[in-house]
Amino acid sequence: MLNPQRSLSELPKMSGPSQAERAVLEEEFNWLLKEEVHAVLKQLQDILKEASRRFSIPTPGLENQLKQENFILGSSTMDQVKGVLTLQGEALTQADINLKTAKSNQVMHFTFRDDKHWKLPQIQDARNHVNQALQLLSGRDESYHFKTGAEVNKLMDAVMLQLTRARNRLTTPAAMTLPELATSGLMKMFTPPMPGDVMVNFYINLSKLCLTVYQLHAMQPNTTKNFKPSGSSVLHNPGAML
Repeated sequence: MLNPQRSLSELPKMSGPSQAERAVLEEEFNWLLKEEVHAVLKQLQDILKEASRRFSIPTPGLENQLKQENFILGSSTMDQVKGVLTLQGEALTQADINLKTAKSNQVMHFTFRDDKHWKLPQIQDARNHVNQALQLLSGRDESYHFKTGAEVNKLMDAVMLQLTRARNRLTTPAAMTLPELATSGLMKMFTPPMPGDVMVNFYINLSKLCLTVYQLHAMQPNTTKNFKPSGSSVLHNPGAML
């Protein structure tokens, strides 16, 4: 990294190097700021442009430019959930799910409606952070002259902050409460419609696409008197309808 405090011209005079040597070092440092820094920033900008393109939702006529990825679903307990999800860019474009609830041994089959895509907020947020990093870089094009190493480091710190936020959105599951799920529109994605006591949520966890299924039960008033939720339990009012 470049000296974050000052340029070579700001350093105190040393007894070792001669004035000629200092002039050469100063010239090399200025060349580094003017030429080499912009070359590296251009390479980084090209990489982030490609990353942003991969995050985007397909547009009419350009679907083939975005790779479709199929994810096979499997439940960790008793094969209660099976199916296939198709992810393209930031959107789930297809879903074919077989679900067996605890109330019944019958297998229910659901698919996405043909006119619906579900955009994953985590991918959208990650893409937005990548685009913010790109905007920071585009504001320092080849016509801009960096004056100090500290200026370069400040720019790179801001870019890395956005990229770290993008990474964290993809490595940390998106937590949604049941009321948020109920009003998110996700439950209207399926045909046939899911039962009123079943909710699902899709999210990214590292390199995995995950599906969580919730089955709701109405709680009687006398059962909640001494009830205390533990762990990640979500407590709703007795008899509440979602």
